Amino acid sequence: MMDWDRVRVFHAVAQAGSFTRAAERLGLSQSAISRQIGALEEDLGTPLFHRHARGLVLTEQGEILLQAASEVAKRMASVQAALGESRDAPAGHLRVNATVGIGTVWLVAHLPEFLNRYPEITVSLVISDGDVDLSMREADVAIRVARPTQPDLIQRRLMTVHTHIYGSPAYLERHGEPQTVDDLDRHRLIAYGDDPGVPVASLNWVLTAGHEDDDARPLRKATLKVNNVFGMLRAAESGLGLASLPDYLGSSSARLQRVLPNLEGPSFTAYFVYPEELKTSKRVSVFRDFLLQKVAEQAVW
Repeated sequence: MMDWDRVRVFHAVAQAGSFTRAAERLGLSQSAISRQIGALEEDLGTPLFHRHARGLVLTEQGEILLQAASEVAKRMASVQAALGESRDAPAGHLRVNATVGIGTVWLVAHLPEFLNRYPEITVSLVISDGDVDLSMREADVAIRVARPTQPDLIQRRLMTVHTHIYGSPAYLERHGEPQTVDDLDRHRLIAYGDDPGVPVASLNWVLTAGHEDDDARPLRKATLKVNNVFGMLRAAESGLGLASLPDYLGSSSARLQRVLPNLEGPSFTAYFVYPEELKTSKRVSVFRDFLLQKVAEQAVW
């Protein structure tokens, strides 16, 4: 009999295309991932991947297992939802994936009210700026900052997020408040780190604001780069510089004020996403409706 934990690791590797990326997604070491795949291949008596310098390619047997693993995961999700919600009241455990900014600030602020309203539901937060695999139950639902492309996911538009530039009063007192977009050239700026997986382009918009495509001027350089939007928020609050932040972060901070208020950065849309097999789940539906209610009550969208 196949070990489901090993199959789950196999699925993550197949989706990621490498042991390294799968290890990051699962929170395991690369050597642990390699051992799990090796043990699974030994159990089955067949290789599941062709190993190349450029990455991993599924063998024919690997393709068969990947399809079967995806189907089993969907069936398990349906059974778990049915077993956990056989009573009238929404109940059970809900694993929620969200980006660092939305999850650690906006969502956490509203969770106490949700859990008080539905005391038989428990929640785990999976905070990551990268997408987790909902089909393999790495989370039940997700708040994504880009429209999902997987065909088996149900998506509901949650909110359109606007972006402005924010700084602390202490910073502005020392360095002056910019009056025009060109004044940003002379300020200390905070941007998202060098990680290529920046969640949304607007986090680095402060470096390009006011620049046209044919502008000969060099782009502004960041005084500080942080590969985490919550870290950018804290850096701006500490007076390290000006940052382009989503309004749900910047406007909710008592330690920041908006600068160049008429200068708006790129907006992005967040979506509430969950697998089709959870479409009848009571805990998912009440959580979705609760989030939509909180969005409607907040004026920053």
